[in-house]
Amino acid sequence: MKKLLVIKIGGNIIDDDNKLSSFLAEFATVAEKKILVHGGGKLATKLAGKMGIEQQMVDGRRITDAETLKIVTMVYAGYINKNIVASLQKNGCNAIGITGADGNAIQAHKRLKGQIDYGFAGDIDAVNTSLIKGLLEQGNDVVVAPITHDKNGQLLNTNADTIAQEIATAMSGLYDVSLVYGFEKAGVLMDAERDETVIPQIDPANYAELKKENVIFAGMIPKLDNAFAAIDKGVKKVIIGKAEQLGALIEGKSGTTIVRRET
Repeated sequence: MKKLLVIKIGGNIIDDDNKLSSFLAEFATVAEKKILVHGGGKLATKLAGKMGIEQQMVDGRRITDAETLKIVTMVYAGYINKNIVASLQKNGCNAIGITGADGNAIQAHKRLKGQIDYGFAGDIDAVNTSLIKGLLEQGNDVVVAPITHDKNGQLLNTNADTIAQEIATAMSGLYDVSLVYGFEKAGVLMDAERDETVIPQIDPANYAELKKENVIFAGMIPKLDNAFAAIDKGVKKVIIGKAEQLGALIEGKSGTTIVRRET
């Protein structure tokens, strides 16, 4: 089975032109078929401020009202996505940028109102694996912006970590998939303030122990829960670490690797 890398990068890379340029140059050299899922960074918030549109965040998640949806669509699906694609082309990497609406790539539904109304936030229903496979097999790397749709004409703002997990999971029936979460830390850390305390490998058993002992800080738990959900659904491995060390992450020489318990 062919290998496929699904790589997610967050705002800390998007917001730094030098880091993004360096990351994309390294991404372009990776030989395997690959999908890049990107977050939005701070540009949408800055643009909203200039337009006088108040932004609300709850636990790090944006409340997407109708005006905010217009801004994040312009920024994420427009400027950021196409800037990444153009940079990859510069590095000799043939890439195509899409949202969930393009080719019905990712269908979602508006999140049901709970204690918090997240507005036009989308929860994923289906990934169009045949479309994505077709793009990959034509020699394209696929760059995915965190905008989905409900197939009734409504665009939705969807968490990029979740998009990466859902794409990796859906594609695992067609490829040998590894999922890489690139962010600002060196991996999952024993001490959140010290990059040299990376935990090299976590399986379900020691994850439970690390949570019980409060070694893993709260902000990392949702990312790890996503990682284990992907593992449980067929993704071969998940790697979490510093995005600027992409080559070393892929080779297992840095970061934290999330693995199934061997049976």
